[in-house]
Amino acid sequence: MTRETALQLLQQYNQEEYHLRHALTVEAVMRYFAKEQGYGEETDFWGLVGLLHDIDFEQYPDQHCVAAARILREAGADDRLIHAVTSHAWGHAEGLPEPEHPLEKLLYGADELTGLVFAATLMRPSRSTQDMELKSLKKKFKDKAFAAGCSRDVIQQGADMLGWPLDELMQKTLDAMRQSEAAVAKELASLTGENA
Repeated sequence: MTRETALQLLQQYNQEEYHLRHALTVEAVMRYFAKEQGYGEETDFWGLVGLLHDIDFEQYPDQHCVAAARILREAGADDRLIHAVTSHAWGHAEGLPEPEHPLEKLLYGADELTGLVFAATLMRPSRSTQDMELKSLKKKFKDKAFAAGCSRDVIQQGADMLGWPLDELMQKTLDAMRQSEAAVAKELASLTGENA
């Protein structure tokens, strides 16, 4: 599947700006991790997984990743892409696969974490990751009332699956978001027809 096809599919099932931003952000984070973890030749595939990981969430939140498997299969996606996408919701619905590959483990932990980082940026005067430090993010992580929908348990479990300290997952995800923030904002503006 090409990125152009994936983007069209994403927009077919997602109209809300938040969901589009999240998809673009997770795509960028997964592309960063592919290169950072030595999977540079698979950067495009890792990006597609990130872009499509929540394809069903806006329209089918109660069937998250179960509906995604159907949507992606109908669009001609291969089993590897479907497995990678659906494994990030492991434990939330019966029959979803456990994350196995480093890509899947990174998506599992970083997905929730990107939401937490984004929520934290909205509280900053700059509304940006550019001046956010790890200690500030850790403070938000410990505050269970802040961005309560972002599961700290899943983020921690993702770090554990990778065999990483939580700080490492947080710092690398923050670095990835910082690096891609401007490009994500520009593409989101073009998708939603707003000025960047």
